Amino acid sequence: MKDSYVELVDLLKQHELTISTCESITGGMIASMIVEVPGASKVFKGGLVVYTNQAKHSLANVSEKTLSEYGAISKQCVIEMANNTNKKLRSDICIAISGNAGPNPDENKPVGMSFLAISIIDKTYWYEIKTKSTSRNDIRIESTAIALEKTIKLIKDSIK
Repeated sequence: MKDSYVELVDLLKQHELTISTCESITGGMIASMIVEVPGASKVFKGGLVVYTNQAKHSLANVSEKTLSEYGAISKQCVIEMANNTNKKLRSDICIAISGNAGPNPDENKPVGMSFLAISIIDKTYWYEIKTKSTSRNDIRIESTAIALEKTIKLIKDSIK
């Protein structure tokens, strides 16, 4: 994973793009990986850790309707998290993720399942992720790695 977060920061610097995060399942791990890179302050606007539905609503402006109809572990929720955080922090890109790290199923979603949304300027992409890991921390680490890899790929694809 180390290479991916260094590559992400380098790509952002090279293309003069900024990034923010809005995390639930990863608990700030994505933001932490980004800020490990020297010079990350040139590209990282900030991050929200919104672990509860109340935090998703009050900090990331996820609508109560989305949370009640679709749940926190849904594409609808992460899309709102990404788009709203992007606007709030005035970044070019936002990575948002919400899921279930266990130990029990939640919202009828299995352990290891999460949704990822990446908002890049005026487009938002979403992914359903099912990790191979089974331990809580390994699920968080694998989810972080997947989020970073998918973000790098989207940046590379969108700047061609």
